[in-house]
Amino acid sequence: MLRCPSCNSHDLGKVGTNQFYCWNCFVEFTVAGDEISAVFQVEEDGSLSSLNDLFLDESDQAAL
Repeated sequence: MLRCPSCNSHDLGKVGTNQFYCWNCFVEFTVAGDEISAVFQVEEDGSLSSLNDLFLDESDQAAL
């Protein structure tokens, strides 16, 4: 079962194709296959700020 990369919660909503939102810590992330490919913080104005440097290792980011 899919879990939030930030807080490890199962309380997720689907935002779009392969995109999920954590209702617990307000993080949005994208899944490619079985791996998380991008992680974003949702700002107050609705914009997204990348958190890839915190949650993905350098080999994952090089593939993007």
